[in-house]
Amino acid sequence: MKALVLAGGLGSRLRPFSHSMPKQLIPIANKPVLAHVMENLRDLGVTEIGVIVGDRGGEIARALGDGSSMGVRLTYIQQDSPRGLAHCTSIARDFLGDDDFVMYLGDNMLSSGLHTIADDFRAFRPAAQVVVHKVADPRAFGVAEVDENGRVSRLVEKPQHPRSDLAVIGVYFFTAAIHDAVATIGPSARGELEITDAIQALVDSGADVRARVHSGFWKDTGKVEDVLDCNREFLDALAPAVEGEVDGASELIGAVRVEAGARVVRSRIEGPAIIGAGTLVEDSRIGPHTSIGRDCVLRAAGVDYSILLDGASVQRVGGVSGSVIGRDATVSSAVFAHCNRLVVGDHASVEVAA
Repeated sequence: MKALVLAGGLGSRLRPFSHSMPKQLIPIANKPVLAHVMENLRDLGVTEIGVIVGDRGGEIARALGDGSSMGVRLTYIQQDSPRGLAHCTSIARDFLGDDDFVMYLGDNMLSSGLHTIADDFRAFRPAAQVVVHKVADPRAFGVAEVDENGRVSRLVEKPQHPRSDLAVIGVYFFTAAIHDAVATIGPSARGELEITDAIQALVDSGADVRARVHSGFWKDTGKVEDVLDCNREFLDALAPAVEGEVDGASELIGAVRVEAGARVVRSRIEGPAIIGAGTLVEDSRIGPHTSIGRDCVLRAAGVDYSILLDGASVQRVGGVSGSVIGRDATVSSAVFAHCNRLVVGDHASVEVAA
């Protein structure tokens, strides 16, 4: 089985970060979302992966390389503009051939639970198998209507009066039958080739289309709040390790990872938390569910439940919580000051008044 990872989306809801980086490279527990996706696929035994990229494909290729560091082999496939998920399968046809494949949206985070679903697909080989998740309000999602045997009878996009609470999430398993179905559909009202239309065409033709429920953690990283939720979830599984320097006046509590080249001086860090390689934490207090990237500087800082991207700096500012601070961005104050939630884009500078 091969994989097709879709990483060409623009990420308008993740601004300001998506102005300066592909949304699929936002770090979760100090690792790009796409790296988590690739590792999930590798753990399913899938190593031949096509990656659909758009205008920022070069940045994604520089970040992931050929995939060998993650134990996979990557082939990059250029999409000229967003034309829908079914269009992605069409332009990837040469790569996919007639192989079964899993299609994975590159901004989706799943912590566990795909192995059994993948095994079911391999065992029964329905024409298509969608992965669904029970949600409280299905009106915001594409919804699968499923019979008692797990077979899909209908897919409905954002129904006002849903007859199911099973939201279709961003992982799909297909045989080569999907290619013929894609060839039968036309653009939707928004001008895109919708994968839901292609799957519905399979259902209407009498093909075996199944749904399997994913009950573990799932989130798409479309908004800052979602990114922080994902970071919290993945940090909860963090194994502590100290590879950098921690002086005798500092205190590490719980699962804290201090990466090689990082220094912790006269500071208190309560995990789960990661201090990235080359980062300095001095006279600071770091609270739970915080990821600090590489080469950051924190002096007289107080930060919790936050993400600092590589090169970020927080100096003489406390109370930073529920925040995301971009690459090489600076948050500072002339004298010690408190603030609350901050969303600071790459290379920006924020001065907090005392």
